[in-house]
Amino acid sequence: MGSLISVINRLWKAFDPPEVKKRPDALRFGVLGAANIAPLAMIMPAKSHPEVIVQAVSARDRTKAEAFAKKHGIPEVKDSYQDILDDPNIDCIFIPLPNSLHYEWAVRSIRAGKHVLVEKPSVSNATEAEILFNLPELSQPDAPVLLEAFHNRFYPAYTYFHSLINPADVVHVYAYSMIPWWGTGKDDIYFNYSLAGGSMMQMGTYNFAGLRDVFGADPEECLSCDTKSYTDGIHNKCDYDFSAKFRFPNGGIGEAYSTLKGPTIWTPSYMTVKLKATVVPDNKLPTSQQKVRTREVTIHGYVHGIFWHRVDVKDTFEIRSKEESTRVVKKWTEKKSHKIYSFKDIGGEFAHLPGEDWWMSYRHQLEQFVNRVKGRKTQTWVTRDDSFAQMKMLDMAYEKSGLGRRATSAFR
Repeated sequence: MGSLISVINRLWKAFDPPEVKKRPDALRFGVLGAANIAPLAMIMPAKSHPEVIVQAVSARDRTKAEAFAKKHGIPEVKDSYQDILDDPNIDCIFIPLPNSLHYEWAVRSIRAGKHVLVEKPSVSNATEAEILFNLPELSQPDAPVLLEAFHNRFYPAYTYFHSLINPADVVHVYAYSMIPWWGTGKDDIYFNYSLAGGSMMQMGTYNFAGLRDVFGADPEECLSCDTKSYTDGIHNKCDYDFSAKFRFPNGGIGEAYSTLKGPTIWTPSYMTVKLKATVVPDNKLPTSQQKVRTREVTIHGYVHGIFWHRVDVKDTFEIRSKEESTRVVKKWTEKKSHKIYSFKDIGGEFAHLPGEDWWMSYRHQLEQFVNRVKGRKTQTWVTRDDSFAQMKMLDMAYEKSGLGRRATSAFR
């Protein structure tokens, strides 16, 4: 009962965080679009951050923007996205628009001198990514900050999971994610090709980023990519289900599966990493023997860890003869599971990092974004090179599938 109450209290606070007094030098954000993700990704996290104010919002439909602003306590409603960029009192832009609009409005925002937090995927394809992430404005002194919002990588459980893995030892990774069939509809933006829709763009990008991050490298080849997709009208070439396999530079294999039409009962995302056998020191052994460990690590709930997650570690140990390496003297398996809701739960070198157990991944992300803007140290970051490489991987998979990569914007 006590555990259940703790869960309820944590989630209650996550979705209704305490509002704090704002500092005089707080960053003022403008939100482009009254998108469904904006409350979760920006408005709720901002409430508990003393250096963030959500100042303005704009939408194609002003009436919708006004209702959105009233509901979420946003002081200003602008007539257009450009009006937000033209406002000298706005420091940062949050872009939760449909995928196909990310590139144009991120470029416009950077050129307007604004810091940018753009929803993932950052753009529609690698062509757009190469332009955006190499804008000359980003190489100037006091350049604007640009971050692709892979919020899950900022969460403590993911940090702990990653700390258990040596990328050089990874031999296989499987990443799974899903949305139940009742969570999407054919008319959603996810299934509109002109808006850069598709399951790989929507959920698969989490899977692909996880593979790249765990291997610490970019794939050399997409070995296969099987999809189920629509073939009619605006939905044509929009995948709703995919399974992909990649080969990485160390010879390891990464596999990813996601669907936007999953079973009725939601299954949390998970990623399983298998590592090669490595020798681990053990001073208790005679000099003629060595201890070898083969590790498997699984993180359940790696996309939205605040709801539920678990990190499982399975270590298989063997005591082997050094002279006859195939002769196993003893073998056993140790299993451990961990719940990590704050960096204090990890301890050690991570114990000093900020955060409460009710902070969502979005709140951790916002903390690091503000730190970067303010010139402070950031513990986790998604670099421009990382985001560019991510889009190349998505293009690689779409080309292999036969659907072709998502269309490039004419905006320059």
